[in-house]
Amino acid sequence: MIETSLQGSVLEILIANPPVNALGAGVRKGLERALREAILDSAVKAIVVRGTGKFFSAGADISEFDNTIPDPQLPDIINLMETSPKPVVAAIHGLAFGGGLELALGAHYRIATPIAKLGLPEVALGILPGAGGTQRLPRIVGVEAALEMIVSGAPISAAKGAEIGLIDKLAENEDLAQQATAYARTLTAPRPTGAREVTADPAVFEQFATKNARKIDGLDAPKACIEAVRAAVILPLAQGLERELAFFHELVVGQQSEALRHVFFSERMAAKIDDLPKETTPRKIAKVGIIGAGTMGGGISMNFLSAGIPVTIVDMAQEALDRGIAVICRNYEATAAKGRLTTEQVGTAMTLLTSSLDFGELADCDLIIEAVYEDMDIKKRIFARLDEIAKPGAILASNTSYLSIDDIADVTSRPGDVVGLHFFSPANIMKLVEVVRGAKTAADVLATAMDLARRIGKQPVVSGVCYGFIGNRMLLPRIDGAIDMLVEGATPQQVDRISVDLGMPMGPLQMMDLAGLDLGWHRDVSRIESVRDALCAAGRWGQKTGCGIYDYDDKRRPLPSPAAQSIIDAFREKSGIVPRAISDEEITARTLYVMVNEGAKILEEGITQRASDIDVVWLNGYAWPRHTGGPMYWAEHLVGLEAVVQNLNAYSRSMGESFSLSPLLVRAATNRTSFEDARGKLGAGS
Repeated sequence: MIETSLQGSVLEILIANPPVNALGAGVRKGLERALREAILDSAVKAIVVRGTGKFFSAGADISEFDNTIPDPQLPDIINLMETSPKPVVAAIHGLAFGGGLELALGAHYRIATPIAKLGLPEVALGILPGAGGTQRLPRIVGVEAALEMIVSGAPISAAKGAEIGLIDKLAENEDLAQQATAYARTLTAPRPTGAREVTADPAVFEQFATKNARKIDGLDAPKACIEAVRAAVILPLAQGLERELAFFHELVVGQQSEALRHVFFSERMAAKIDDLPKETTPRKIAKVGIIGAGTMGGGISMNFLSAGIPVTIVDMAQEALDRGIAVICRNYEATAAKGRLTTEQVGTAMTLLTSSLDFGELADCDLIIEAVYEDMDIKKRIFARLDEIAKPGAILASNTSYLSIDDIADVTSRPGDVVGLHFFSPANIMKLVEVVRGAKTAADVLATAMDLARRIGKQPVVSGVCYGFIGNRMLLPRIDGAIDMLVEGATPQQVDRISVDLGMPMGPLQMMDLAGLDLGWHRDVSRIESVRDALCAAGRWGQKTGCGIYDYDDKRRPLPSPAAQSIIDAFREKSGIVPRAISDEEITARTLYVMVNEGAKILEEGITQRASDIDVVWLNGYAWPRHTGGPMYWAEHLVGLEAVVQNLNAYSRSMGESFSLSPLLVRAATNRTSFEDARGKLGAGS
C-alpha cells in the first residue's frame, strides 16, 4: 500500500491503495514506517508524498467510522510529517479530499496540477475534519477562506488554491513526479503549518453564520465547523487539535452523522443491480436523440451535451425547436455567468447539438429518449415509429413519470431494447434518474442505462414497473392527504409546516403550486369533483399564474390567500363536510407516514431492490433532508416503525376505505426489526 523510491537525496513516498488511495489502517501503518525511516536516513534530505493512479487521496476509509479506528491514527501521521526536520512536499493530482487534504496540510509545502481538486467534504457526512483540517487550513489561507471550504464542503481547483495560498507551486505539465522532486531539492528547511499564526475579527464568525443561516439551520456539523475554526484563532495548535477531535467524536456518534453515512453508502449501493450477470457489457453510446424540445427535452439534452455526447433533438414544429434551443442557450449562459462553466465549454456543448423536424435524423442514434406529454397513446405512436426508424441495437427510452414501460415496449418488435429513463425537473440540474426496468428489458440495456446516468453526473436508481414508479407513487398518498385535510379543516400553512420543520424546502401544497395545480386537470371548468378542480376552474393554477393554494408576490413567496380559502370553504360546504381541528400528529401521519407505508409496499412488491434505494430516490429527486437519511431510514431509525404503524392506524378512518397498511411495515414493527430483515433479505444496502 505504500511504496518508496529514492531519487538522489529525495525520497518519494507513494500511496498505492486503489481505486482512490483511501487512508485505511494499512496505508497509515505504511506511511508511519516510511516517514520514520526517511527522517532517520542521513541520505534523505527531503521527502515527497504523492499518490499513484488517478488520485493523491480521496480521504479516510469511512467504513472505519462505525468501529474503533485502529492505530496509528491519521492525526499522529500528520503530526509526524509536520515535525519532520526535513522538508516534506505533498505532490497533488486528481483529488485531495478530506483526510487526503489534511495529510497535505501537514506537509511543509504543496505542489499540484492546476486541475487537481482540493476539498474537505466531511460536513456532508455530518462530521468535521478530524485530523487537523480546521486548525491548519485557517493558518494557511486565513479564516474566511477556510470557513467557506470547511462549512460548505465544496472543493476548489488547485489553481484557485494557489490564489489563496493553499498551493505553493503549480505543476507546469503532466510530469508532476519529476517537478515535485525538483522542487523538493530546492528546499532547505521545513515550514511547519502549525507554527503559523492566524488572526481574525471575532465578528467574522457570527457574520458567516448569519450569511449561511438557511444552509446550516438545524445541522450540527456546520456549526461545529465554525466553532472549530474559531478555536484555531484563539488557541495554540495543540489545544485547537484537542477541541477539533472532541467535536469529531461528538458528531460521529450523533444521529445526523449516522444518517448521512447511511446516505453515503446507499447512493453507492443503488448503482448495484443484484441479478445482473457479472459478464454484462454496456452498449456503446456515442450519439443521443431526444424527442421533444420542451422543458424536459431541453434539460435532458444539456446533460449529454455537457458530457461531450452529441445530441439530435427532434420536434414537430420549428417554433418549438427554436424556443427549446433558446432555453438551452439561456441556461448555459446563466451557468457560465455563475462561473460554473467557461464560455469555451458552453460553445463546445452547443456545437454538439443538432435540431430537426425529421424523425429520420434519429436513425444513427445509439440512444433515443422520448420526452413528450404524459399521454400513453402519444407515446405508443412515437415508439411504433421509432421501431421502424432506429438502427438495430439502439436503446429506446421513455421519460415517462407514471406510465407503464411494458405497455410502451409492447408496440415495438424489440421490447428488450426499451427502458424508462425518468429524469426529474429541471432535468439539467436534478441528480436523480429512475431507471425503469421493464419485464423484457435486456440486461445490457439496463447496464447501459445505469452506466450512462453516472457518466452524465446523475444518481441512478433501478425501479420496476408500476404507476408512478418509486418516487411519484409515494408522492400520491402524500398529496391526497394534504388536499383532503384542507377540506377537512386544516390551513395550508399548517399542512406545509410539518414538512418544512422536518427540513424540506417546502411542504406538499407549496410543491403542488410550484409544479402547477393544473397538471393532469381535465380543463372543464363546469366539472368540479375536487377542491383542486375548483381552484383550477377559478384560474388558480399555482406559481405560474401568481396564485394557487397560496397567493404569490413578485418574488414568488407564498402568502395566505383569502380567495383560495373561500373556494375551499365553499367546496367543503357543498360537500357537506363539517370542519374540525386537525393536529400536527395527524398531518404527520397523513403526509409523511403514508409515504413510508407506500414505500414498504413498493419494497415488498419487488419494485425496488432495497429500502435504501427508496431513500436515494427521495433524497435526490424530492429534496428530502439528507441529515435524516431518507424516508425509510427516518421511519426506521429516528421515528420507530411501531410509532408509524400506531399513528397510521389511529387516522386510518380519515384516509378512507382505499387505505391499507403494508404487511411488510406491520411485520417489521411487530418484530421490531428492519425492513430488510422483515423482508428476509438481511442487510441489503441498509
